[in-house]
Amino acid sequence: MPVVGVGVDAVDVSRFARVLSRRPRLVERLFAPLERLQCAERPERLAARFAAKEAAWKALGVGLGATDWRDVSVELEDSGAPNLRVSGRAAQIALDQGVTRWHVSLTHTETTALAFVIAEGDVRAG
Repeated sequence: MPVVGVGVDAVDVSRFARVLSRRPRLVERLFAPLERLQCAERPERLAARFAAKEAAWKALGVGLGATDWRDVSVELEDSGAPNLRVSGRAAQIALDQGVTRWHVSLTHTETTALAFVIAEGDVRAG
């Protein structure tokens, strides 16, 4: 299946943690309930998921504000592998672009979180 788009993003974990500590309700605005549960409020894990949202938008060729934050989420499979889920406006944009499958890879250290996203599907002529 052809690649429709690719996105990558990196987040400074300590900076992200400071923002969340100053604005605790932001976690609910940015992350779906399952993301919050699976991350157990660990800032490095939340930062990686934040990076995945940005990377997914880049793979779709859209910017911040094109979708709601929780329209893109990362859920862990039983195996522990991350799975990118899109809903709402993100799902509609993906459908319009022919995206049928997502690949996501996350990694983090104490200082940096990184996400890489590939959108696969049927490339449609615009």
